[in-house]
Amino acid sequence: MYYSNGNYEAFARPRKPEGVDNKRAYLIGGGLASLSAAVFLVRDAQMKGDRIHILEELKLPGGSLDGILDASRGFIIRGGREMENHFECLWDMFRSIPSLEVPDASVLDEFYWLNKDDPNYSKMRATEQRGQDAHTDGKFGLTDKASEEIIKLFLTAESELDDKTIADVFSEDFFRSNFWLYWRTMFAFEEWHSAIEMRRYIARFIHHIGGLPDLSALKFTKYNQYESLVMPLVKYLEQHGVHFHYGTQVKNVIVDTAGGRKVARKIMYETDGMLKTQELTEDDLVFVTNGSITESSSYGDQFTAPEFNKSLGGSWTLWKNIAAQDPAFGHPEKFYGDVSRSNFVSATLTTLDGRIPPYIENICLRDPFAGKVVTGGIVSVKDSNWLMSWTLNRQPHFKKQPKDQLVVWIYGLFSDRPGNYVHKPMKDCTGIEIAEEWLYHIGVPESEIHDMAVNSANTIPCMMPYVMSYFMPRAAGDRPDVVPEGSVNLAFIGNFAETPRDTVFTTEYSVRTAMEAVYTLLDIERGVPEVFASCYDVRTLLESSARLMDGKKLQDMKLPFILKLLEKKGVEKSKGTIIYELLQQSGLI
Repeated sequence: MYYSNGNYEAFARPRKPEGVDNKRAYLIGGGLASLSAAVFLVRDAQMKGDRIHILEELKLPGGSLDGILDASRGFIIRGGREMENHFECLWDMFRSIPSLEVPDASVLDEFYWLNKDDPNYSKMRATEQRGQDAHTDGKFGLTDKASEEIIKLFLTAESELDDKTIADVFSEDFFRSNFWLYWRTMFAFEEWHSAIEMRRYIARFIHHIGGLPDLSALKFTKYNQYESLVMPLVKYLEQHGVHFHYGTQVKNVIVDTAGGRKVARKIMYETDGMLKTQELTEDDLVFVTNGSITESSSYGDQFTAPEFNKSLGGSWTLWKNIAAQDPAFGHPEKFYGDVSRSNFVSATLTTLDGRIPPYIENICLRDPFAGKVVTGGIVSVKDSNWLMSWTLNRQPHFKKQPKDQLVVWIYGLFSDRPGNYVHKPMKDCTGIEIAEEWLYHIGVPESEIHDMAVNSANTIPCMMPYVMSYFMPRAAGDRPDVVPEGSVNLAFIGNFAETPRDTVFTTEYSVRTAMEAVYTLLDIERGVPEVFASCYDVRTLLESSARLMDGKKLQDMKLPFILKLLEKKGVEKSKGTIIYELLQQSGLI
């Protein structure tokens, strides 16, 4: 497997790999990573679909990409995905997946046209004082010290950041800035999360710094992620004969690690209450989605708070069992070991009459029923004790959604703090109580809040104990490589597998690891598109620096850190920074 860029290979069709007709593939987990791996097996490896098996614990595919109409509860979305134009592997895949709605178009075509006709941006990114504009006014509010800290982190090599937290590399100057408000609420970062991942995000999305305050960097699907992304993938795979085995929980993959080779020999699984074993040969490829951010999720309803279920569940137990066989398979306990720092609560609120929509329109400054961009991404409540944010994507958000209803997604980063109106931690709140807190923050008169929460909305809370586990502090080796060294037929895919430079909590990461796994194990003669290299583009670096300065000129600032570094240290003293790594990679040293 190798990385490529440009369009020379982007549209090339690889030749059929030798011996592929003798191989089978077992994909553990039915989320985006496995669905993507199956697509690449069919499209690029030209494996027959009936030789591909997807083993999924749940009764439906999609993993964390969900969106359902529950007959007893109503519309539910646990979370959403923000996308951008440089998700190179995602769009490479979806150019080949037919749209379910637009004749003779791919999912990429459909998505591209939608976002061309209705570009995304926010008219009010943050509120305070019960629905009033917080007047962040597109400014980052970074002091010279905070700006220097961002640059310093950007220049620091990952090897210098093992197990460090964001709080280890930033001061209160940074945490008081609008930049941190935008950043933490958009991506769900906390001060105790990984400095490595924070650095990757800065480098990965540096070309979108200018779009951070108004969310114009983002693009969204027409409907919820399940209907817009998962369903087209499943139909494509089913049409190619891929087997879906639902209600199948994989307990372990037995790996022979003798002699420096790693060969998956058995899949141990449970289905219909029976324990079974699938014997494997070296021609049987196994792709494991290890870990899950939505494992042990639990739902409440209008009158019931969700349970805080701290059990490891199937996905974490599977990774734990595999990791016990070899250190190269990672250290899952680094990610699941502290649910107090990896959880948040979200809620899906559906409006039932015409009383709430005017308050929404007053904040988003758009007609929420127009079928176009509504909030343009999350609206963060700056003075919320829960640090509540909420969003309405294009409506209807579900194909079966009544035209006179709106579906709102709400989440709070601090699930253990009492609210401003409802004096309870968010994790202990019923749907009605979460609705009351939200209605308070969007400016509904207090005398009307309870009645509207009960009669004008249906709110379904969801507790996700591991939803921010991607971001837990980590070191090299804590996540297994996509294809561990010496592996013959085993690969790890999804956001807990390790691939260079890209960022977790994205659809792109799932697809990229799937592509790398298939291309490596089957020696596909086509490059995997490299992570968009904007952090190495001087123009982007200058533009993003200027944007971070909120219009200030260079002469108004202290000497930037990079100039001090070059002036005082020089090449030999730049060891431990990205500068030294770049000089090495270029062959200059």
